[in-house]
Amino acid sequence: MNVAEILRQAKAMQENLKKLQEELGARTVTASSGGGMVSVTCNGRQEVCSIVIEKGIVDPGDVDMLQDLVVTAVNEALRQAREMAAGEMRRVAGGLGGMLPGDVAGNLSGLFS
Repeated sequence: MNVAEILRQAKAMQENLKKLQEELGARTVTASSGGGMVSVTCNGRQEVCSIVIEKGIVDPGDVDMLQDLVVTAVNEALRQAREMAAGEMRRVAGGLGGMLPGDVAGNLSGLFS
């Protein structure tokens, strides 16, 4: 592969990454805990968009359980958002045909955190 082709592919990847950042902001994942009593939605930029707590789970005498359910749902939603972003990064970086050393997708996914 010649230098001009490498530069062309690098420029195309840069444009694809910019577009991907915008798209990931619009894509969401939702995770729940407590059998769906707590649900959390995150976008592909790993931002929490919403938290829904069913009224039946709110017990002033057991705040610890509610807090645990929220933490569990948030962590799972963020894990799914990271996985979604990493998958898209692998797809975009795959166009370079292995020209870059190391785990390109893993290194580039930090752009979204």
